[in-house]
Amino acid sequence: MKIRDISRMAWEQVKRRKVVTGLCMTGISIGCAAIIVALSVGQSAQVYVTEQVNQSFKMDEIMVSPGGGIPSNGGKSATASGDANENLDPGKLTKQKLEIIQGLNHVKAASPFQEAGYLQVMTMDNKIGDARVIVADLQMLTAYDHKFKQGGANDQVGSIVLNYGATLGLIDLETRQKLYDKMGSDPFNQDVQDQYRQLSIQPSELYRKQIQIQAQDYSTTTPTTKLSSPLQVSGILAGPKGVDDMQASYDKIIYMSPETAVQLQKELVFDNSTTSVLNLPEEGSYSSVTVKVDDVAYIKQVEQMIQKLSLNASDNLYQQDMLKEQFDMIKMAALGIGVFILIIASISIIVAMTMSTHQRRRQIGIMKVLGANMGQIRNMFITEAALLGLLGGLLGVLFSYLIVMVLNKLVGSAGQGLNFFIPLMNLPVGMSFAIMTGVLSGIYPAISASRTDALTAIKRD
Repeated sequence: MKIRDISRMAWEQVKRRKVVTGLCMTGISIGCAAIIVALSVGQSAQVYVTEQVNQSFKMDEIMVSPGGGIPSNGGKSATASGDANENLDPGKLTKQKLEIIQGLNHVKAASPFQEAGYLQVMTMDNKIGDARVIVADLQMLTAYDHKFKQGGANDQVGSIVLNYGATLGLIDLETRQKLYDKMGSDPFNQDVQDQYRQLSIQPSELYRKQIQIQAQDYSTTTPTTKLSSPLQVSGILAGPKGVDDMQASYDKIIYMSPETAVQLQKELVFDNSTTSVLNLPEEGSYSSVTVKVDDVAYIKQVEQMIQKLSLNASDNLYQQDMLKEQFDMIKMAALGIGVFILIIASISIIVAMTMSTHQRRRQIGIMKVLGANMGQIRNMFITEAALLGLLGGLLGVLFSYLIVMVLNKLVGSAGQGLNFFIPLMNLPVGMSFAIMTGVLSGIYPAISASRTDALTAIKRD
């Protein structure tokens, strides 16, 4: 018999035995759907969590800081020679090292982002708030995935850029003090708490406006206050995707150029005070540089080259590795559940096919009398089992899409962007398990059928 004839006969048996076919297909389809859905849910959750982590921890960025070495006194050279200073502090993050890093292969951008401390901001209409100051090259902000909601970077001294959070929660002194007094006298008053939360996310229009930095000296018995010269807000960054205003209000940042930071530091120096308002490194060196790589695959390679400059380099890939390990465990557990269901389904196929072999002894006997050999009979039964697996797999694919649709409806808005989907690569995996289950389940009945004695089978029936 030809393969076409074997396939046709197997298909006729599958169509004729509707109840057995339905039961076998149902078992296989449930197992197949379990595997596809489990893998898909794991991958969907992994994509969602990875996106959330990427918003806080950039996977394609390296944080560079000064490395170890023999420090000089006060971090400054004992001689006037820059080379001598470099020898004393081999781990110093200098302008020369920054230029080397910028020239490395696969480096898209390398720029200082230096934390300079927390300062109090005051608007022209006497609203105040606290913000974190980061000294950076303002022109490089867009290279690090920052997008401007309004305006843009400006190279002029005295120009600053605010992130979206820095525009939220600016409250005038009188209102602020009243709220503090109310919360102090009645800390469990829900109305006061709600009012404070509402004011914390209230935006202020600061684009092209001027603000001042306020500093206070608490080293004396009567604290003194100084205000900086007005700073022009040249741009406001857009808020991070998927972050609400309440979350954004906890991260208030003022970006300013090194020149503006130096000017600000000079303006806010108190008499007889050795403490600087801003924490700035000495000229020509940096406390922190952020390196952006063109592909995550080259992170470790670039990191190793940076470390050869006696600098510390760290990345956020460990976050991704931790997530991968956790979701791999979930996928393996889900895969195990699906395989267990398929094993149960395979038992039903073995029973059904064995019964079919017993009921079809006369047919098998006639086929042998007509010249069919053992291999052809085995192939017919295995083909029949494979067809059951294929049909069950197709039904399982349909079930998996229906299950995912139901999951997405159940999650709804509570998922906050979580959307379950079925990657196309999961379909062949589920189908392969379904067909393999059918074929393996059909081996024993096929061997049993091929060993049936033709004359005995005909005489008995």
